[in-house]
Amino acid sequence: MPTLGYCGSIVFYNSFLPVIVPPEDQDRISARGYSMGYLGGVILLLFNLLMVMKPTWFGIPEGSSLAARISFLTVFVWWIGFSMITFSRLPKYTYRKRSAKARILSNGYRELQAVFGQIRKNRKLKYYLSGFFFMMMGLLTVMFMAATYGEKEIGLKEDVLIPTILVIQLVGMFGAWLFARISARLGNIKAMIISVVAWVFICIGAFYISNSTTFVIAAFFIGIVMGGSQSLARSTYSKMLPETTDHTSFFSFYDVMEKLATVAGTFSFGIIEAITGSMRYSVLAIAIFFIIGLAFLLPLLKKIA
Repeated sequence: MPTLGYCGSIVFYNSFLPVIVPPEDQDRISARGYSMGYLGGVILLLFNLLMVMKPTWFGIPEGSSLAARISFLTVFVWWIGFSMITFSRLPKYTYRKRSAKARILSNGYRELQAVFGQIRKNRKLKYYLSGFFFMMMGLLTVMFMAATYGEKEIGLKEDVLIPTILVIQLVGMFGAWLFARISARLGNIKAMIISVVAWVFICIGAFYISNSTTFVIAAFFIGIVMGGSQSLARSTYSKMLPETTDHTSFFSFYDVMEKLATVAGTFSFGIIEAITGSMRYSVLAIAIFFIIGLAFLLPLLKKIA
């Protein structure tokens, strides 16, 4: 249920970007949104980790499961509390009211189909979303599998993995800001190409990781490029949208592409590990995903119609 709620809400969250911000500010605001998200995640995670690891500090008996259960409640309070800011400050924007006879599921599929029809006629968006799909195959697989890779291939324990995850989140804030600045100087597509090339080198370097020091160094660079890639991908897509008032349907399609990329990327990662017996070759395969994504992004430098 939490995943269902999060995935449903993120579509509306993303779709507000072109509604509340003019194109020239979308990279900066998208980066700020990701930065605040990373910061919020770190603060709450640190609080809950402290409560689980040192329960007596909070008046909870050692060995009790109460700390873990309270952690779930803090997530609820965190979400509902900060969402009140969103509900009170964002414009009461709606594309259209659903008719009484409309069926939610079937109507949703029809809207995605309509968006797909528009994207097929727009070469620029078609190239971009193809590149985005392969880029997300690589990026999200790295996000979801990094800790598992560190544990299984390098033999790292939680005392290294947990701080490393926190480092990635914190550095991601800087990465989002950095790539917003790069985009302001070079343009969105060039900035995205830089991020994808960086991902390729990171994946090749990860193949040779052998100890906790090199793992943490790799995590540092992953955090920088991860924050930049995600925020820039969203704002670039927002700037490419055709004239429309139905931003939610377009960002729904964007989110579906991202989820499909997650499934395809992690499935490929697992299959390659099963065949080769090593996650290191799965990491090299991720580099190939980024290279394919790069092949779709490069033609956009020519400003194809």
